[in-house]
Amino acid sequence: MGEAALRDEVCRVGCSLFERGYVHASAGNISVRLDDGYLITPTDASLGNLDPARLARIDAQGQQIGGDRASKTLVLHRHIYGADTAARCVIHTHATHLVALTLQGVWSVDDIVPPITPYFVMKVGHVPLIPYHRPGDAQVGELVAQRIAAMAARGTPIRAVMLDRLGPNVWHGSPAEASAVLEELEETAKLWLLCTPKPAPLDAAQIEALRQQFGAAW
Repeated sequence: MGEAALRDEVCRVGCSLFERGYVHASAGNISVRLDDGYLITPTDASLGNLDPARLARIDAQGQQIGGDRASKTLVLHRHIYGADTAARCVIHTHATHLVALTLQGVWSVDDIVPPITPYFVMKVGHVPLIPYHRPGDAQVGELVAQRIAAMAARGTPIRAVMLDRLGPNVWHGSPAEASAVLEELEETAKLWLLCTPKPAPLDAAQIEALRQQFGAAW
């Protein structure tokens, strides 16, 4: 997909997420990796009303060369791209149920919610919690890159992390694929918060069957 088409796709996905309540106000940002740099949504821009021509254009060294002022999370996005070479799109939101989950208490540091549905295991996988830092803190990018490397070394690559009190960062090969991961993750958090009593996780045999049949990375 060429740069012009990617600009349109970022705006389409942003609008779709906004209209369906996965982002609100000016929270959240989307980036894509190009062959010679990046595109990222501007700081304080609403994902529901993006202009393809105004997306921030970043060169391979991380310097802005066009568009409106880049989101302050650019450093974090670049760390994710550096740690996972397959990633072509990163999405960050302040998804309501996921943020509520961190305020209430996550399941564990390595898995913010348990594997309660097969599609969560198949489409999302492990989602570690990253300790709270102020928005835009450059140290967060280093922590996320370290966690991506550590999970890959365990043989369980990840495509999402949760920033405590802020929201999820997800990544995949395209904006549409990254959006699907985000949606599955937010809906799983919603299910977990709604259930009383809490459901039991899928057991080891059930997860192994998902590995064997669908290649789930868990």
